[in-house]
Order: sequence, then structure tokens, then C-alpha cells
Amino acid sequence: MNKDKDVIQHIKEEDNDSYSDDSLFQIRSWGADLSFRELIQRYVDEELLKPELQRQYVWDRIEASRFIDSILLGLPVPSIFLAQTQDEKLLIIDGYQRIMSVYDYVRGIFSRDGKIFRLSRSDKIHKNWRGQAFSELGGTEQRRIRNTTIHAILFVQQEPKEDDTSLFQIFERINTSGRTLLPQEIRNCVAQGELNKLLFELNKIPEWRKLFGLPEPDTRMRDMEYILRFFALTSKKYREDTKDKISLKRFLDIYMKENANPPEFTLIEYRERFAESILMIEELFGRSAFHNISPSDPTKFVQKFSPTIYDSILLAANFALQNGNYSTPHDPQKKRRELLNDPEYRTAISKETMTKSAINVRISKACEYLFGIVYE
Repeated sequence: MNKDKDVIQHIKEEDNDSYSDDSLFQIRSWGADLSFRELIQRYVDEELLKPELQRQYVWDRIEASRFIDSILLGLPVPSIFLAQTQDEKLLIIDGYQRIMSVYDYVRGIFSRDGKIFRLSRSDKIHKNWRGQAFSELGGTEQRRIRNTTIHAILFVQQEPKEDDTSLFQIFERINTSGRTLLPQEIRNCVAQGELNKLLFELNKIPEWRKLFGLPEPDTRMRDMEYILRFFALTSKKYREDTKDKISLKRFLDIYMKENANPPEFTLIEYRERFAESILMIEELFGRSAFHNISPSDPTKFVQKFSPTIYDSILLAANFALQNGNYSTPHDPQKKRRELLNDPEYRTAISKETMTKSAINVRISKACEYLFGIVYE
């Protein structure tokens, strides 16, 4: 169980959010045997892309050593999956740990600890190369590692050209690492770019860490998803969408992909809007700003981050700051309790939470109670 799991108040409708994309994708796939020599060079040339920024290499030294040992013994290794991007690069869908193990061994440094990569002295490793670094192997063994081929299944989405959201579903369905990736982890793989970098940056804001409830970034990137949610729900695309019920998961997928590399002035505006809104909320309401009241004791708060309270209060703060004509309550905690006890608001944060009407009701109520303005 993820140690961070209980910091978020789970809402059934959001937890079960999934979508079947009705788009008919034309995807071409083919097989190719690629040598580790070629894969390493592609990685060095930045033509073979990590599946996500700052992805951690998770194999320990024994696991990595056993994989190198298998190669040296001439044993078959599992296939990898690669996606060809629109700019002719290859994105690793599955196989990152295997590729990085060989890359680390050949370059001589183990990523996990930054120390010289010598094969484990475990009796699970063949005695001929137990404890040896790549540079200490014989020429034959070095060539065997570099020349060993691994079968790669490559694919590219040919149609529709303007929407390559098939990548999100492929990541969900073809991931054999033993851990199902969460939506933001997949977005972090598929939609790399300046917006993704900004999410990492904003996720470190001290006030945001307090409000989310974890001193360090969430290992599964759920905190980053809520930052993305802030930008998506304040976007022109969201405001102009005429559908009432939405799949928030799909909307965030498309939004992040379409806005992967916005211009610098947009990134500056994003950074300022989120930071200013967070600072305002933390100053007014403290670290429990996004917590619900306890159903058994209305004088106390549930010590969990509520996604729907978060988006309503933070978007209300953003609207107030952008609008300019607002007032803050003399007793912020009293007004927040009044908001949390409002029957319409309570319904909007707990039922049909992914309809635009419910989202608008909860933002409108937050604007009214907390800032004395009308949400438009």
C-alpha cells in the first residue's frame, strides 16, 4: 500500500473516472531487433526518451546484475515497447529498467547510488564475472553486451494526426513493470515539455506542500495532477466546452498534451496565478483549507485533502485575484464553515462531481461566501 494514500479524501465518482476513447486510431506496429550498442547511442543522442522526467531507476544492484548476467550467459531477454513520436524519436513505453541497467553498466556508474557499477558478488551471478565492472571484463564479454539484441515492438499512430491520445491508453494497457501507472504518471510520460517541468517546479512551493498534506512530493504524482487540474479548469477550452458531464481524466490528458510547450509568457502567467492563489488560501485559511468538516463533529475537520473542495476554493481565489473587485472575510474560518455547511455546496462537492454544473455551483458558492463576488 502506498504510504501516501490516506492524505486524499476519495470521491467515488473521481476514483472511478475512466473513458473509452471513441476515436478510431490507425496505428502501425512492427518488430525490430535493436542492439544495446544502438540503444545506448540513441539514449546519449537524446533520440531515445525516458518515459518521464525525473523517473527514478528502481532496480537494486542485484536485480540489475542479474539482468547483465543473463545477457552474458546468452539467455533471451523480454521484449521492450517503444513509441515513435512525431519528430522521429523513440519514447520508452516499457523496458526502461532493462535499458538503463545496461546503460549504467557500460558507462560504469550505478544510477541508484552514483558509485562504480560492479556486478553483485551474489552467488546468483556467474563466478566468471562476479564483482566485475564493465571495464574489467574481457573484450569478448564487452562486445557480447554491446552486440546483444533485444526485440523491440515499435508503434506509431498514423491517424488522426492531430490527436495522439492513443498513447495514454497504450501506456495503461502495455505496462509490464508490475505497477499500474496512475493517470498523472502516464501524462508525465506522454506529454513531456515545459508545462510538465512547471508542474514539478510548482509542486515544491512550501505553502502548497502544507495544503496538500505531505512535506515531500507524492511518489505517485497525484499532487501534480491537482496543479494541472487548476490550469485545466481555468482554461478557455474548459469554459467553452458545452458538454455538462465530462471525463476529467480525459480532459486532463488532452489539455496537458495540447499545452505541453506553451510560450514563455504563458508559463510566467501560470506560475504567478497558481502561486498567488495558493499563498492567498494558505494565509486566509491555513493548512486545513482544503479539508471537509467531520460528519460526526461539525466543529472539527477531516484530516484529508478534498479534491472538490480544493478546486472550488482555489478557483474562487484565482477568480477573485483576476477580477480584482473582492473582499476577504473578517473571520475567514467562520465563513469557510458556513460554506462547508451550505446544502447546495455539500451536494456539489459529493455528488455528480464531474458535471460542469456541479463544478460551477461549488466555485460560485466559494466566491460568494469567501470573497463576496459573483462567479461568471
